[in-house]
Amino acid sequence: MSGEFEPKKLYYKIGEVCRIVGVPAHVLRYWESEFPSVAPPKNRGGQRTYRPKDIELLLRVRKLLYEEGFTIAGARRQLSGGKPAGPAAGKVEVPVPAIRPEAPKPAKKDLSQVRAELENILTLLNRG
Repeated sequence: MSGEFEPKKLYYKIGEVCRIVGVPAHVLRYWESEFPSVAPPKNRGGQRTYRPKDIELLLRVRKLLYEEGFTIAGARRQLSGGKPAGPAAGKVEVPVPAIRPEAPKPAKKDLSQVRAELENILTLLNRG
């Protein structure tokens, strides 16, 4: 997946492209609907036939979405050469939760200890 794609054939079937790009077929079909530049031709039987340039584009889409954190819209802008509004435009900001120390758990007491404490409290209340 990471690294350069070395084409060995003129056309690839969708299953082969799934293995090369590292995503399921439904993701490739979804990207096809979201990115106008991803438009593999279909053969006479209606099957998508991906050319090496299509695979290179899909690898770029995957990198933008999965590695660089862009949204679909942000990746679309990057591929079309559009200038983002800022350095992080189109990227998904994932908040990092603050790490809080766990509250100390109360010590387990057996019933005899609880009873003794309650009797002490009762004695103090009766004195007043």
